[in-house]
Amino acid sequence: MDRDKLDFGNGEINSLFKAMFFPTLIGMVFNSVLNICDGMFVGHGVGSNALAAINIVAPLFLLCTGIGLMFGIGASVIGSIRLAEGNVKAARIIMTQAYIAGAIIFGLVILISLLFTRPVLYTLGCSPALEELASDYLLWLLPGLVFFYLQCVGMMLIRLDGSPKYAMSVQIVAAVLNIFLDWLMVFPLGMGIKGASIATSISCIVAGLMVIAYFLFFSDKLKFYRLKLSWKSFRLSLRNTGYMAKIGLATFIAELAIGIMMVTGNYMFLSYLDEAGVAAFSIGCYLFPLIFSISNAVAQSSQPIISFNYGAGYLERVRETLRIALTTACICGAFISIGMWLGAPALANVFISSADSAYSLAVKGLPILGICALFFAVNITFIGYYQSREQSIRSIIYMLLRGVVFMIPGFILLPKIFGDTGLWLAIPVSEFLTLIVIVSLFRINSKKAVG
Repeated sequence: MDRDKLDFGNGEINSLFKAMFFPTLIGMVFNSVLNICDGMFVGHGVGSNALAAINIVAPLFLLCTGIGLMFGIGASVIGSIRLAEGNVKAARIIMTQAYIAGAIIFGLVILISLLFTRPVLYTLGCSPALEELASDYLLWLLPGLVFFYLQCVGMMLIRLDGSPKYAMSVQIVAAVLNIFLDWLMVFPLGMGIKGASIATSISCIVAGLMVIAYFLFFSDKLKFYRLKLSWKSFRLSLRNTGYMAKIGLATFIAELAIGIMMVTGNYMFLSYLDEAGVAAFSIGCYLFPLIFSISNAVAQSSQPIISFNYGAGYLERVRETLRIALTTACICGAFISIGMWLGAPALANVFISSADSAYSLAVKGLPILGICALFFAVNITFIGYYQSREQSIRSIIYMLLRGVVFMIPGFILLPKIFGDTGLWLAIPVSEFLTLIVIVSLFRINSKKAVG
C-alpha cells in the first residue's frame, strides 16, 4: 500500500497540517453532501413530513456518532502519545479496547431502540402525524449501526497510522454508494423513507468492512491485539476505556449537543410553527453537519500532530499547530456563514418545493442560523486542542457551555423576546457566548504562562 509519508515529530508543521486537512476535509464534505442528498431525495420524493420524521430519529444517530467519536478521539490521543514514546504494543492494545467497549455500548443502544421503539421516538419529540414515518426510518437504520461504529473509530486511527487518504477513500466510497442507493430506492423503486434508511445501512456496512480490511491487511503500526483473558487484563481494559472516554467525552457531548439541539428545536418549532416549522428546522439540521464536518476537519487534522508533539515534549510545535488550525477555522467558518446568507433560497429549494409552507420559514431562518458557523469553527478547534493535550475537563466544560448551558435557555427565552426569529437565533447566540468564555480564559492562561 502506498502510505502517506507523515513524520509528526520532525516534519514541517504547515505541510503536515495540509497533508492531514485536505483528505480529512474532502472525506467529511462528501459525508455532508450525502446528508444533503439524503434530505433532497426524501424531501422531493416523499415530502416535508418525511424530512421532519428523519429529524426526529437523527438525535439517536448522533448519539451513536458521539459514542464512536468519543472512543475514536480518546484512542487516537492516547495512541499518539504512546507512539511518541515508542510503545507500539500499548497503542495496539488501546485500539483493540476502544473497539470492544464501543461495540458493547452500541449493542445496548440498538437493543433498547428495537424493544422500545415508540417510547424512544416520542422522547425524541415525535408527534402522531410523524410516528409511522419515523418508525420505518429507525428500524431499518439499526442493522447498519454496528458497522457505523467501526467507521467512526477507524477514521481517527487510520489517520494516526499515517493514511489520511485511505480514511478519505472510506468516506467517499460510503457517501457515493449511499447517494446512489438513496436515489434508486426513493425514486425508481418507490420505497420511500424505508428505502432511504436501507441505503444508509448498506453504506455503513461497506465503510465498516473497509475499515476492518485496513487494519487486517494494510496498516503500518496499528493492528488488533489479542487481549489476555484474565481479571488483571479486564481491570486494565476498564481503566483504559474509562480514560479514553474521559478524553473523548467532549466530542461525545458535541454530537449529543447536536441531538439536544434537534430535540429541543423540534419541541420549540412544533409549539410555535407546527409541523411546517419542524420541516423548516430540519433543513437547518441537514445543513448543520456541513458546518460541523468542516470545522471538525480542522480539529481532527491538528489532533494527531498536537498529541504526538505534546507527548514528545515539543511544545513550540504544539503552539504552531494551534495557530495554523485557528486561522484555517476562521476562513472555513466565514465561508460557510456567507454561503448560508447568500444562498438561503437555493438551499431551501434543494430540500423542498417553493410552494411548500415550510419553504418561506427556511428561507427566513437559514441566514440567521448561518451566523453560528464562524463562532462554532473556532470553538471546536479550541476544544480539540485541549482534548489533544489531555485537558479533558476544560474541553468538556466548553462543550457543555455551547451545547447545553447556553443553547437550551436560548431556545426557550429568545422566542419570547424576538418571536419566531428567536428560534433561529438560539444556536448562534450560544456559540458566540461560548467563544467569549474560551478566548477570555485562553488569554488569561497565556499571560500567566508568560509571567
